[in-house]
Amino acid sequence: MKPFQLMTAIHKDVTDRLEYINPALAARARIVLNINKSERHIRGGMATREKYQHRVAICSREETR
Repeated sequence: MKPFQLMTAIHKDVTDRLEYINPALAARARIVLNINKSERHIRGGMATREKYQHRVAICSREETR
């Protein structure tokens, strides 16, 4: 882990501690976390696209006044 990047308690529980408590559930949780990690850059791009589309819509409404 890079310096100053902190894990939340929930992330720590799901990734590390759950493996000792319930290995089968930990494996399923790992699959979900990996899917989320592989898709998050796409969601970030979509959010940025929506942000700028919203800005353009507001600017075009103001110009028509």
